[in-house]
Amino acid sequence: MKGKNILIVDDNKLIRKVLKDILEKEGYQILEAENGEQALSIYKNMFPDMVILDIIMPGMNGFDLLRVLRKEEENLMLPIILLTSHDNFEEKIKGLELGADDYVVKPFNEKELLIKVNNLFQRIEHNRMANPLTGLKGNIDIKEEIKRRIKANNPYAILYADLDNFKSYNDYYGFLRGDDVIKLTAKILADAIELIGNEKDFLGHIGGDDFVIITTPDKAENICKYIVSRFDEEIKFLYDEEDRKKGYIETTNRKGEKRNYPFVSISIAVITNEFKEYKNDLEISEVAAELKKKLKSIEGSCYLKDRRKS
Repeated sequence: MKGKNILIVDDNKLIRKVLKDILEKEGYQILEAENGEQALSIYKNMFPDMVILDIIMPGMNGFDLLRVLRKEEENLMLPIILLTSHDNFEEKIKGLELGADDYVVKPFNEKELLIKVNNLFQRIEHNRMANPLTGLKGNIDIKEEIKRRIKANNPYAILYADLDNFKSYNDYYGFLRGDDVIKLTAKILADAIELIGNEKDFLGHIGGDDFVIITTPDKAENICKYIVSRFDEEIKFLYDEEDRKKGYIETTNRKGEKRNYPFVSISIAVITNEFKEYKNDLEISEVAAELKKKLKSIEGSCYLKDRRKS
């Protein structure tokens, strides 16, 4: 969990410093805001992984900021800890009702604070791990991340990757070996981001053989090239030696006909906001579906970028 960004929102500079010192020693990166308005601006631009929020502040108070954050669907999984007064039970109840995940009483205990922060991160991550096979984030997180990128209006590229001839592989070798193909795909995609992408790039697993990478347009093509090249090089080693020598497998299709199927390949549809502006994730998924249809008509691993302006 270390290395995550935590936004501290408190009008008291001393409290911000104490919290910052404690959390930085644990390896967390700290953002600071002295009021709700400033916090909201920082959040929209930096997308912190957690918010530690004081209730009593001038202008937009903690409750107001909490309402605004929880109003947006993409922030529902954002961990939020409230800083509350020692003797104000109603404050705690109201904060929890508005969607806070936990609270820390001032003056706070350093050990208690760290336990609550670490435990909350672990719980949130556990809840978000939608795919037990790859350990990657699932549909909810993918949609949230796409909405964040659209709202931020910075350059982004969304790569939808899926496998061709995967069903025939599953039918021929069985689901357990099919799982190995999925895990190999996840590893190659993760390595592509690590080696070529940006620090804040995102990798998600929609389900089955469908994955999503969110990066920037300047990195997208090189990421695609790396994935295609490495996938074609490594997938053949998941075939038996006899099939590998033939270059295909023979299995029966749904009509009961015997057919030769080439090795599993990967197709990547690339959508960016370079040429047109997208209003929501649905518009992006529709364009991705169009590109996927074209990709299915191309033999072997490949990628295709949408360059249309309308």
